[in-house]
Amino acid sequence: MYLPSAFREDSLEIQHEFIRAHPLGVVFTSGEGGLMANHIPCLLYPEGEHGVLRLHVARANPQLAELAAGRECLVAFHGAQAYITPSWYATKAETHKVVPTWNFVAVHVWGTPVIQDDPAWLRAQLEALTDSQEKARVQPWRVDEAPADFIAAQMRAIIGVEIPIARIEGKWKVSQNRNAADREGVAEGLVSERGDAVMAGLVARRGKGA
Repeated sequence: MYLPSAFREDSLEIQHEFIRAHPLGVVFTSGEGGLMANHIPCLLYPEGEHGVLRLHVARANPQLAELAAGRECLVAFHGAQAYITPSWYATKAETHKVVPTWNFVAVHVWGTPVIQDDPAWLRAQLEALTDSQEKARVQPWRVDEAPADFIAAQMRAIIGVEIPIARIEGKWKVSQNRNAADREGVAEGLVSERGDAVMAGLVARRGKGA
């Protein structure tokens, strides 16, 4: 990932928080089957130097062969994103030397997948993934609410994957390279024209140290 210094985020804690908040990763592989990509929800565990991702895929998914081949894969996680018009910059009124850009937040991780075919591992992964998304509900749904034979049949159709993270990069491109007046204009424009308080908040918070 192209990482100008203004947009780098090297804090592992912040990177991990982001992945947990945006768990749907895009898993990229390259092999005999060519380039492949699938959107797969992942769980992050603070193990090893950079963490470990755990997920599952359908046995019928052709990408499984690439994941099982012992080659490195890339998983990309994406968060807030927004087009930024130069009309929001104070600099436009001063010089007109401005162009559009696109703000976004992303974390990329690399690692070599390990296939997990143990039913106990897979059941634990399914329960943990479900619980992570259900816990905020008043009456969370649990895997054991479904008939045992039904869950067993569903599990036979999937397989677990574990990816120890060998490398991780974070990019917070949220107008840090603009001056204070431009950043203020971006934040105001995002809220007034787009109703995008999330990106506006990122611009305001990240700009304080710029």
